[in-house]
Amino acid sequence: MKKVAIYLRVSTDAQTTDNQRRELEAVAKRSGWQIVRVYEDAGISGAKGRDKRPGLDAMMKAVNAKEFEMVAAWSVDRLGRSLTDLLAILQALREKNVDLFLHQQGLDTSTTAGRAMFQMLGVFAEFERGIIRERVNAGLARARERGTVLGRRRTDPAVEKRIRSLRAKGMGILKIGRTLGVGTSVVQRVVDAG
Repeated sequence: MKKVAIYLRVSTDAQTTDNQRRELEAVAKRSGWQIVRVYEDAGISGAKGRDKRPGLDAMMKAVNAKEFEMVAAWSVDRLGRSLTDLLAILQALREKNVDLFLHQQGLDTSTTAGRAMFQMLGVFAEFERGIIRERVNAGLARARERGTVLGRRRTDPAVEKRIRSLRAKGMGILKIGRTLGVGTSVVQRVVDAG
């Protein structure tokens, strides 16, 4: 018997998840699935990220823990409206070999056709990441052309000398940072560099 989690979401408090729940429970019964947990986000837009959707967040943590074998949702838009967020969810499911059932789209990744569709979604996710990477690299190149210096700001050599001096006298990293008004990461970097 396949262990399944159901995910329900509606965008406003005036709506109810009852219809989604009833239909998905009926599909589970017909399919012989065991519903192990129902996750719900009521009155929360699908455009919100995982951090603003406690039901989705809890479900994704359970996916990582492999607490079930499939996620069943009413429709793809119940999972998310943002392509980036949706692709991240799909990728996380794929990485943990958790199947996905979308009632309205008739998608079931435990079937051959559903797996093929899931793999296509993975291709689109990789394509999206590639586009983002290209945009970032183009932005960095544009900044360099304008003369913008990229990376960490150099620490003043006089400050570096003072850090080494205080450290040689046995002062701790936190105290050196407070004394000189610099971050402990700066102190640590200078100390590590010797």
